[in-house]
Amino acid sequence: MKRIKAACLMQTIHFQLKEDMDHEAAVQAAQAEYIHYKAQMDRNRTRYEIVKETVQPDGSLMVELKKQVNHYDCTPYFTRV
Repeated sequence: MKRIKAACLMQTIHFQLKEDMDHEAAVQAAQAEYIHYKAQMDRNRTRYEIVKETVQPDGSLMVELKKQVNHYDCTPYFTRV
């Protein structure tokens, strides 16, 4: 029999700019989408750790993060406990 002891998801998310908006508004919308994404994880009590945030030359955001899967223990994967 096998049992999952710990599980963690490594994600790279690209918050892209919307093409139907002017550049400044599109950058602000991408940042707002990122803030909303983090707030949603906080509301759901999903453990996560931002590994790297990178602003791309066009103003979009590239985010690498570690994220809890379901409610499995993910303590071994996080640097902050």
